[in-house]
Amino acid sequence: MKIAILGYGTVGSGVYDIITNGKTAELKNIEVKSVFARSRDKMYLATDDYNEIIEDNEISVVVECLGGINPAYEFIKKALENKKHVVTANKAVAAKYLNEFLTLAEENNVKFIFEASVGGGIPWLVNLERTRRVDVIKRVYGIFNGTSNYILDNMYRNNAEFASTLKTAQELGYAEADPSADIDGGDVVNKIILSNALAFDIHIDNNFPTYSMRNIVKNDIDYLKKYDYAVKYIGETNVEDNKYETSVMLSIFGKDSQEAAVPLNNNIITLDGSFIGELKFFGQGAGKLPTGNAIVQDIVDIYLDVPRKDMVIKNELSYSDELTKKKYLIRTEEKLNSELIKKEEQYEGSFYIETKEITLKQLKSLVAEVETKDEKYLVAKFH
Repeated sequence: MKIAILGYGTVGSGVYDIITNGKTAELKNIEVKSVFARSRDKMYLATDDYNEIIEDNEISVVVECLGGINPAYEFIKKALENKKHVVTANKAVAAKYLNEFLTLAEENNVKFIFEASVGGGIPWLVNLERTRRVDVIKRVYGIFNGTSNYILDNMYRNNAEFASTLKTAQELGYAEADPSADIDGGDVVNKIILSNALAFDIHIDNNFPTYSMRNIVKNDIDYLKKYDYAVKYIGETNVEDNKYETSVMLSIFGKDSQEAAVPLNNNIITLDGSFIGELKFFGQGAGKLPTGNAIVQDIVDIYLDVPRKDMVIKNELSYSDELTKKKYLIRTEEKLNSELIKKEEQYEGSFYIETKEITLKQLKSLVAEVETKDEKYLVAKFH
């Protein structure tokens, strides 16, 4: 089987290295025939003309590693329309156009697979499929982003400030020069959207509550340490009575929890099934070889014609911001007066406000009041 790789950056080169250097019988039957790159000098298989790949009848799988929305969207669409399977790690384009890509794949009797787009090398999405053969999934949640976890873990272990830790993460290559997708939640939003599709047959947009972690400071970590808590950046969806609730925000865990113990840039993602209960998946959520490995696993599935559950977007669940009640912590420089507040404590000049058990709808109204007084506020959920 012959494939083409679109993009020869970190992930694309990882896919190429695994396929060309792999020793298994399956990999010996898979060949990289072409690599789309901006310059033909990038490597000896490179082409800067995508039509060469589309018109090559020997190429049956297109592996999209370009990232971003454009030209990835146009290239994926064209490949599916020309009856080529598509494998991608691009969570942004997959989350935005998932329904369209699945429809095109079905119409052209090919596959659109995106295992590597969530959790990097962790076999997360394929196990959502597997679990659903027996179980009804009630909840998914977890640390989906390695950059945010590196920052929070470093702040906790080394008593560091956010700004210096972010700078270190950028120097190590964990964070981009513009880190907004990681610290403001965009990356986790895309990953929870794709997880929702596999777990609950819904393809949703990104208008659910998402709170940035960029305002966290060392004092917040120190305050939580007083009560044996750690904080992580979490995407979560709960489902009940044909309704769903999704959020992305900082979440507070007991220091002995598995989430609190996740170090460096690792991920841990959990599903909760009606029979199996909680299953947790831990590992490297990004990087050249972990992500490349997940992509190659998808390619091998196509080569071996391994049955995969047909994803059908039904959108039978309705969104509710009153589905669950949780306690939340709000840190602000201004006092608040609200019947939703359980207790308030002053620490190092800031007010740490613990709410009663409230809905997301009530939280949004409380945060709206805080925003008018303090734009550097912080909000976190007690998990």
